[in-house]
Amino acid sequence: MLVAVLSVKGSPGVTTFSVALAARWPAPGRAVLVEADPSGGDLATRFSLESTPGLLSLTAAARRSADPAMVWQHAQALPGGLPVVAAPPDADRARGALSALTPDPAAGAGILRAAANVADTVVIVDCGRMDSGSPALPIVRAADAMVLLTGAHADDLAHLPRRLPAISRWSAHPVMLLAGEGYSPAEVARELGVPPLGRVPDDPRGAAVLCGRPSTVRWGRTGPAHSPLGQLAHKVAKVLVAQQAPPPDLPHQVPVPHRPVPVLRAVPGVPGSPVSANGVRPAPVPPGHPTFTGSNPRGGAAS
Repeated sequence: MLVAVLSVKGSPGVTTFSVALAARWPAPGRAVLVEADPSGGDLATRFSLESTPGLLSLTAAARRSADPAMVWQHAQALPGGLPVVAAPPDADRARGALSALTPDPAAGAGILRAAANVADTVVIVDCGRMDSGSPALPIVRAADAMVLLTGAHADDLAHLPRRLPAISRWSAHPVMLLAGEGYSPAEVARELGVPPLGRVPDDPRGAAVLCGRPSTVRWGRTGPAHSPLGQLAHKVAKVLVAQQAPPPDLPHQVPVPHRPVPVLRAVPGVPGSPVSANGVRPAPVPPGHPTFTGSNPRGGAAS
């Protein structure tokens, strides 16, 4: 799968949630996180990563080859072992790398798409804040699923009604998450007509681990797996996996052979009788009845 995580206004924690989503992706999926924020990356600074390999080196290598393994070759490991392709912190360099990576389908979004097509592989892309001119938009359009994070206050949501028609065309499987305090999911669903999948919890300790800051919660089995933020990310991942699952096969039904329905033209032992003017055949009078004469003496329809 290729999953794009983004916002369209503000900074609701796209990078932090992207790390949580990749770290908590369910087995047997093997996740790699690619930082494709045009405003510059945060992962290298947060986790003291080397300047290379990363997005710049992947962009250069993609010009020469479309080998899906290159995405992994240009990744570094976070403390918990999660492989990440970090973008340069400088916005100009990050935007330049994405502009060079995305125009050519054979080498741009195609290299991420090719890596995501490998069995049991999930490429999660942190696309940052998205607009119609973002160089990361081709990645979003090529993704199998899109996770949109938005704040839940009035000023965060006011611009969404106008932008939702365009956003809905970016992906066939969009998912919206609320971040921070504000309107409830039910209120947002009523006003926008789009039900949010949930709300990102206020989890400072879990976020600290995912941002590389000192915390009493450790990375690994005792970190994101047990933090509220990590648990939500795991639930979202399972929803995205279920969206991509093929529909179940309907049970095979053996066709019933067509048999002509027999037409009852005469009842044995019952003499025929004329049809009245209204189209109803009178009921025959049984033998031995006082009025039996071989035909219905009353004529017309029998009562």
